[in-house]
Amino acid sequence: MSAVFPDLMTLNRSCDCLPLNTQQVRIDVGQQLPQLDMPALLAAREDLFAHSGVFVSAADVAQMSAVVDAIEAAVALPAYRGAVGRREPSLATRLQLSTRGLFMGYDFHLTPQGPQLIEVNTNAGGAGLVAAMQRASGIRDPQCTGARLETLVPDVSNAITEMVRDEWRLSGREGEPKRIAIVDTAPEQEYLYPDMLLIQGLLAEHGLVSQLVPASQLVWNGEKLCAGGQPIDMVYNRLTDFGLQLESNSALRHAWLADAVVVSPAPEHHALFADKRNLVLLSDANNLALDDLAEQHKSALSRVPKTQLVDAINAEEMWQERKQLFFKPVAGFAGRGAYRGGKLTKRVWQTLQQQPYVAQTLVPPAQRRVPALAGDDQGQLLKFDIRLYTYAGQPLLLAARAYQGQTTNFRTPGGGFAPVFGCL
Repeated sequence: MSAVFPDLMTLNRSCDCLPLNTQQVRIDVGQQLPQLDMPALLAAREDLFAHSGVFVSAADVAQMSAVVDAIEAAVALPAYRGAVGRREPSLATRLQLSTRGLFMGYDFHLTPQGPQLIEVNTNAGGAGLVAAMQRASGIRDPQCTGARLETLVPDVSNAITEMVRDEWRLSGREGEPKRIAIVDTAPEQEYLYPDMLLIQGLLAEHGLVSQLVPASQLVWNGEKLCAGGQPIDMVYNRLTDFGLQLESNSALRHAWLADAVVVSPAPEHHALFADKRNLVLLSDANNLALDDLAEQHKSALSRVPKTQLVDAINAEEMWQERKQLFFKPVAGFAGRGAYRGGKLTKRVWQTLQQQPYVAQTLVPPAQRRVPALAGDDQGQLLKFDIRLYTYAGQPLLLAARAYQGQTTNFRTPGGGFAPVFGCL
């Protein structure tokens, strides 16, 4: 099996056989919501879709799924939940404990030894764009022998809608939500605003009414959460205030604490899965919180690179070893505040130590060759990661994100979301 990965890494670096007409992709995606000016929104975001697909192997996908299974099993352990609860006792709300969190995202780097988990995300953005991209013309026929588009479920549109309905039922409600709010700080100003619109349109196709709402415009009247005078039953939460602590999000927090609205993902989803400190626990095979894991799950967690908290005790050692480390803020998102150790200055290092950070063993991303852009006759190599979207531990969508720089950014010419093609 190990011999597959070097060949695959070479294939991604050298093969030009998965070029994508991103202009046509944007047109096709835009036509999926003809009532909106989606083409203009996508044209203003030229780097949402990459100029090439990415190859994976069946072993890649199986090993990534095994990591997800292992983390789900770990989170179910009382000892693991106790460790998280001791760290964040204020999050032990005991609310809607059976819900699973909408659009979980697991980000991997491919290596010669197989995929390595870089981080876990709640409210992982982009699922609407990826689902729409997979329906675009030209994506399903890569004209490359042996390659096939990796679609993890037969009908992703239906799977996403059923995920929302399942989350509603798991909260203890009956029937289905009458009105869903897709909530962010300022949806129309977000770079992934088209993603939210696509999710809204997809839900509408399946009979679920939703609206995009800035969190500050939600109103809690002591009994119901409302938006524009309409009661809200369920919130698809896109906020990066993971604990709902900001004043601008107080209406949502009060409604959630009163169990008057289903919120997903909720603060506890983030605390249990996506807080970067969980990587410290999950990457430590000797941690007592993992004692009761099955052996296959412990083995799968070996794909979580060693992660440590940055503190005064180990700071000097980390500084000396910084070139082999990647530093991330505990509550970080979208690569903000993250640093590759080799690029750290003394000044930034001193500032970094004043905040809660983790240091993860550096796992360089794989690279994908993309076709030449205007003025570039040779093409270019872009870094990429693989994002596996899941719900309740079940694979939902698979996509790559191609970029240049320290982290994914959707600002790289030729980069963006890329379809993933299986290669035997």
